[in-house]
Amino acid sequence: MPWNDQRPLPAYDLDHVLRHTQDLWEDLRGAHLFVTGGTGFFGRWMLESFLHANQELALGARARVVSRNVPAFSERAPHVAENTAIELVQADIRSFDAAHERFTHVLHMAAETNTQLTFPPAAAYYDVIVRGTERVVDLAAACGARRLLLVSSGAVYGTQPQGIARIAEDAPFAPRPDDLLSAYGQAKRCAEFLAFAKTENTGPETSVARCFAFVGPGLPLDSGFAVGNFIADALTRRRIVIRGDGTPRRSYMYAGDLAIWLWTILVRGERGRPYNVGSDEELSIARLAHTVAGLVEPPADVVLLGDEAQRGVGGRYVPDVDRARSELRLALSYGMEDALARTIDWHRPGATA
Repeated sequence: MPWNDQRPLPAYDLDHVLRHTQDLWEDLRGAHLFVTGGTGFFGRWMLESFLHANQELALGARARVVSRNVPAFSERAPHVAENTAIELVQADIRSFDAAHERFTHVLHMAAETNTQLTFPPAAAYYDVIVRGTERVVDLAAACGARRLLLVSSGAVYGTQPQGIARIAEDAPFAPRPDDLLSAYGQAKRCAEFLAFAKTENTGPETSVARCFAFVGPGLPLDSGFAVGNFIADALTRRRIVIRGDGTPRRSYMYAGDLAIWLWTILVRGERGRPYNVGSDEELSIARLAHTVAGLVEPPADVVLLGDEAQRGVGGRYVPDVDRARSELRLALSYGMEDALARTIDWHRPGATA
């Protein structure tokens, strides 16, 4: 099934984001944002919530958005691409030139994110993420930006050790340097260090959002993410197949909360500080599959293969989000089942925004 993601994000979700970020937007009145990665899943939520606030509060703000494929995004999200507050620029983040511009805020979300980690090779992941981040950080300094948010990943911690229920920002863990499948996490660690080192005392106030796993309208259903695959199977009346034993633990934050947290960290995050972004409401992959299966009618079948080679693969991937809660007063608005139901409803054939 070709998944139709041309519809705007739900109006009630954009209203929800606005209500929970109301006190932030004065800092962005008249702002000129530079955005990378604005055409992906995160980018859709950030740009549409930005445009909603811009209109509702008459902010007079605008954003330049760098993308490697402007025509594809314009076709997928014409309601964003055609908005006069958005300027789409086709360019590679490693080589674009915008030094003559002035920007107030920089939101850097771009990265290679092939979930299969089979192509491009590890060195290419590293190159795009690290060199791209260096380019963006230098641009932010040259263009006089006040704030810079680097969107990173929980992959920087490497494999979550057994006995660690939730991983915190000060955890002394990292991917193994000889594990080429950890290229994404290795590159994100280097990108964080680079951003913090270059802006330690001068330049934009730089914060990092270490993002974990998410679900919501606009989520790709064919990109290798387990939750997206489960939803696609359920909506097309296929069996939901789990190759392993279903024991790995995950947590999923609703994308509406993701947008709230990222806007808050951009505007209020402390210089040189990383914040975990995600849900700490964990569940097993098996329970996730059964929950998704029960949200369609008739319920989908779930098959647990118990493949010995896949037993426990993926382990635990659950953040500790106490820092964001205590320092930035952030919270989760949606539980797991509600987040899944909203995502499924948006993706149903014939559904409206």
